[in-house]
Amino acid sequence: MPQTLRFYLNDRLIEDGRVRPTTTLLAYLRENLHLTGTKEGCAEGDCGASTVAVLDPDAPGGPSYRAINACLLLLPMVQGRRVYTVEGLRDVSGAYHPVQEAVVRELGSQCGYCTPGVVMALFEACYRKDLREPWQLDDQMCGNLCRCTGYRPIRDAARAVAATCPEDQFSRTLQTSERGSLGFARSEETRSYATPTSFDELWAVLAVRPSTRLICGGTDLALTLTRRYQDLPELVSLEGLAELRGITRVQGGWRIGATTNLADLEAACLAEMVAYVPLLRMLRYFASRQIKNRATIGGNLCNASPIGDLAPVLLGLGARIELRSAAGTRELPIDEFFLAYRQTALQPGEILAAVLLPEIPANARAGAYKVSKRRELDISTVGAGLYVELDDSGRVSLARLAYGGMAATPARARHLEAALLGKPWTIAAVEAALPALAQDFKPIDDLRGSAWYRGLVAANLVRGFVLETQTTALPNLSQRPSGTVHLEVLP
Repeated sequence: MPQTLRFYLNDRLIEDGRVRPTTTLLAYLRENLHLTGTKEGCAEGDCGASTVAVLDPDAPGGPSYRAINACLLLLPMVQGRRVYTVEGLRDVSGAYHPVQEAVVRELGSQCGYCTPGVVMALFEACYRKDLREPWQLDDQMCGNLCRCTGYRPIRDAARAVAATCPEDQFSRTLQTSERGSLGFARSEETRSYATPTSFDELWAVLAVRPSTRLICGGTDLALTLTRRYQDLPELVSLEGLAELRGITRVQGGWRIGATTNLADLEAACLAEMVAYVPLLRMLRYFASRQIKNRATIGGNLCNASPIGDLAPVLLGLGARIELRSAAGTRELPIDEFFLAYRQTALQPGEILAAVLLPEIPANARAGAYKVSKRRELDISTVGAGLYVELDDSGRVSLARLAYGGMAATPARARHLEAALLGKPWTIAAVEAALPALAQDFKPIDDLRGSAWYRGLVAANLVRGFVLETQTTALPNLSQRPSGTVHLEVLP
């Protein structure tokens, strides 16, 4: 594998054999290349000031530009890629890009600090072909914070350029750009970074360095560097293993590769995987577009956060986990994957390869809920993935009620599940069973919510779930801006 970083920046070849691999793209742009249009605001991916665009040649719908936070992107993650910053958008004649012109025309820049990041988020929107609904445009821009509250002109500019796909140099690059190799390796006495492109290479690296940290999207692990100021001396990226990315139909359900990013998973839920409405509901307010363009389903699960957003939904849906190592492959139910706080069933030298989702039967009722202090870009206080199956008489024959934020790990409310079995799916029966929830969890008090509040919210989510599913088995969110719980009719 090559030891020299090699990528294209604004169509100029960059090669560097000396820079430290844990340098962020943002730091490299500003300090090494003196391209200061890309800014640092929060250094954790919330403000969008560091947004750049990276060409993804393997996107499901064909090569696509991805808006990404440069503050969370380590340099080896752009190996073999094409990266564009705000400085690279003018054409050869010096004319500004239509996105830049729209921001100027609509007066979308005030103090100007956020403007380069806004422009690059709009750049992705300009070449997206799947922007069809108003909420998708909101989602595209929710990761860019304007401190001057200039959102109306920014939204006007977004509406003007979204999905216009102009016939220009960037469209031609999408059609003609060659795939570069993602492979990279650099090893020193106390430091190493590797991006293997085959499983044999991966197992060889893990055999030599068993304590190395695995990374792919890096949207959480990179915070170790940018916010905690700690080092990550040994890293192995899974991004070069093409077999780990993608969503395929399998017998009895779907197989989601571990390195599939959440933007692709969301797109699949809107198209092929339309039955998985609960998953789509959670992805809607999971994070910003920039984060979802990098964050992966495997990273979210292996992070093993008690408030991780995907785990409760997948627990509720009865997913299985595919694990792989040099010794072979094994599967286990997802509710056996989380062992303790930040601990999983992964063995040394083992990786999470895929998530297996079963079909949702016609007699099922399923929903997903995220409760947080703000709607966009916030950490869950309580998350839930709720699922029941009903028999022919309308009684509960199976229940999986899973929560995040209620214990040290994402977990099912097994006492409540047992209390609901055989009962009619009515609000009265649910009210009678809800006291059992107190036996399942002893939530903590922290800044996001007290134990009392969490317990009340957990019970209220079950109440909302039964109300939502009285007329619709898989209730979706309304298309207008709303919270993740939306009741059309209250009894």
